[in-house]
Amino acid sequence: MLNPKTTAFVFPGQGSQFVGMGRELAQVSAAAKKIFEEADEHLGFRLSALCWDGPEVELNDTVNTQPALYVCSVAAWRALVEAVGDFTPAFAAGHSLGELSALAMAGAMEFEDGLRLVRQRGEVMKAAGERAPGGMAAILNLDAGPLAEVCAEVNAATGGVVQVANDNCPGQVVISGDNVALEKAMELAKARGARRALKLPVSIAAHSPLMRSALDEFTRAVEAVPFIAPVPPVVGNVKAAPLDDPNAIRAELPAQLTSPVRWTDSVRYMLAQGVTTFIELGSKDVLTGLLKRIDANAVGLAVGRPEAVEQLAATQ
Repeated sequence: MLNPKTTAFVFPGQGSQFVGMGRELAQVSAAAKKIFEEADEHLGFRLSALCWDGPEVELNDTVNTQPALYVCSVAAWRALVEAVGDFTPAFAAGHSLGELSALAMAGAMEFEDGLRLVRQRGEVMKAAGERAPGGMAAILNLDAGPLAEVCAEVNAATGGVVQVANDNCPGQVVISGDNVALEKAMELAKARGARRALKLPVSIAAHSPLMRSALDEFTRAVEAVPFIAPVPPVVGNVKAAPLDDPNAIRAELPAQLTSPVRWTDSVRYMLAQGVTTFIELGSKDVLTGLLKRIDANAVGLAVGRPEAVEQLAATQ
């Protein structure tokens, strides 16, 4: 049974998308279906069709991926509420883009405001990537501290830009930067003990200074949203601490574009506050997989398909 004092809702970011995402949930949940319909209406095109039928190349374009993941996460949350009734967890958090899904769930902004914001986030990040090309790489078996040292050495040697972008869990960290510095950092990481260094299939250097040219436009978009304090508290990526009020949210969202996602620290913060169960609301189970690497005793359940909603509802 879900305990509001020991449960957190978590929301995934890019990498969780796939053609067919959200279709089964919308077929059986009126609440989920309504979210897709609202998204189609507000965006002026059938995002639902793109999620359910592709083509994959269009779904993987960040200007579409970001709203698609946001809508799927909110739809999963609405389907869960439809099945179990109103439920407020102790905390919420989202990985990168997922932070906006968490803020919508926590009532900090209206669904349609968040939808506009994630669409703009994708647009400004794509444009920044075109102005300052770069990439990202997953580094396995080398933690964030040693990797930060690797990045600092490469930056000093090359005059380039590479930094830790996502501290996902112990043994899985993503770095981000310009292509020359990124390649050098991958080589040095392997020399320092990384088991593997894998270039990711992305064309932007998210969560790095190469996103700086997106800040002004995205900040204006964030400032236009009438935020309120989230309930439950949303643990932010930048400081791995709760975003207590609208000012904290407005500072967080633009800063997140150029700052590392401190996911490991965010989960550990929630664990330290007594959270034992993490419900992942979205299209896959990426965060549930990371959870086991952060704390083997924590319970994770991915809720993005009808059978998972039914399973959770049966325990209530």
